[in-house]
Amino acid sequence: MNDEKKELTPKDRMAIPRQKMPEQAPERRRSNYEEVPHGFSEETAILEAQRCLKCKKPKCVEGCPVNIDIPGFISLIEEGKFAEAAWKLKEQNSLPAVTGRVCPQETQCECLCVVGKKGGPVSIGRLERFAADYERVHKKTKLPSKAPATGKKVAVIGSGPAGLTVAGDLIKLGHDVTIFEALHEPGGVLMYGIPEFRLPKEIVLSEIDFLKKQGVKLIEDYVIGKADSVDSLLEHGFDAVFIGTGAGLPMFMKIPGENLIGVYSANEYLTRANLMKTYQFPKYGTAPIRSKHVVVVGGGNVAMDSVRSAVRSGAKGTIVYRRSREEMPARDEEIHHAEEEGVDFQLLTNPTRIIGDEKGRVKTIECLRMELGEPDDSGRRRPVPVKGSEFLIECDTVIPALGNKPNPLISQTTPDLKMSKWGTIDADETTMETSKKGVFAGGDIVSGAATVILAMGQGKIAANSIHKYLMGEELKPVQESDPESA
Repeated sequence: MNDEKKELTPKDRMAIPRQKMPEQAPERRRSNYEEVPHGFSEETAILEAQRCLKCKKPKCVEGCPVNIDIPGFISLIEEGKFAEAAWKLKEQNSLPAVTGRVCPQETQCECLCVVGKKGGPVSIGRLERFAADYERVHKKTKLPSKAPATGKKVAVIGSGPAGLTVAGDLIKLGHDVTIFEALHEPGGVLMYGIPEFRLPKEIVLSEIDFLKKQGVKLIEDYVIGKADSVDSLLEHGFDAVFIGTGAGLPMFMKIPGENLIGVYSANEYLTRANLMKTYQFPKYGTAPIRSKHVVVVGGGNVAMDSVRSAVRSGAKGTIVYRRSREEMPARDEEIHHAEEEGVDFQLLTNPTRIIGDEKGRVKTIECLRMELGEPDDSGRRRPVPVKGSEFLIECDTVIPALGNKPNPLISQTTPDLKMSKWGTIDADETTMETSKKGVFAGGDIVSGAATVILAMGQGKIAANSIHKYLMGEELKPVQESDPESA
């Protein structure tokens, strides 16, 4: 930027409209797995950055689970210092190219933006993505400074967003960090759960490669609970363990017909499409699931990911959700994209049974219309069945996308690790310390299925606690977990 350029007044900044993100046309993207939004140009990013009021007490930072210096990195973009903006982001966030794409900024940092009170908030997530992409594309990555080696070793179980955050923070503090990943590719839900068109895998691998360049070790195809245990890690040289194994055990509807051929959990469907790259068949050997009509049950981001993946494989896609559109937990952007791509939404609808043909294959799904009654414990109005409203939807594939539970493998092989009644690890939310000395946990294994950024936020808390523990500082006692948060 020209140093002689006149400083914009708050009024000038407020007059700049929120910039639109260019994206693929719906009719084109229905048949490919390319990323939907194209990202800001340099000129658009600077213009959007100029909308920031540079508040003295920025509320947006309070809404960020990983406490990014939001005005700081946006100011650098405004000045045209794009790589420096990425470096500023990485002071607090090990995965800015990821969170810039999948973090629900609209309900966290952006909803607290002062500019949003009189118009659209500053596009914090899109600017985050821009800076991170610029650094990667222009090969401007710079390794952060590291503290002197402490001689302490930390084992991180799981390479999802929580585990990667812990590793990124602890390696900078001088600790020796090894990540143990059960699958053949690192990244956890970032790799197997979120589709290529929403989060390209090369970006995830690039972020992980950056951690490896800092010294983080990664061991793949290694299942803790089978090949090793938490206890054996502590007994054989590791001074602390972080458990970030996520929630990968799918939940089903418990209705007749769920054992028919053509019923897949969202986990399996998305893993086949993402980690096993069925969308690149036959280059990759995993055969795609060929369907004519896919019915996805659920209203969250995983449901949107599943139905939009089905559309890209040539199927008709239908969402069946028991509440109204306003109560769908998926991001508005994902719902909007699904609508643009021709997905049929059967709202206020609940499945009652899946019906098969003589060969045991899915033929139809029977559903029941619902109406909204009084609010339940979640604050949302409870769906109530409408008697006599049953109807059938012809389909050959049904995908329940109703959430996940933690895999019990860690708990079964670590008997002195306290668990909640929901199957999650009982950890103090202020320290992420578990009932077992030297063992910490975070992400979906503690909170239940949640967002990438919330898992990263818990990872940052855990990393800080692990560092204090390794340095001999006292931590607060473990608290009882809050049932509402599980």
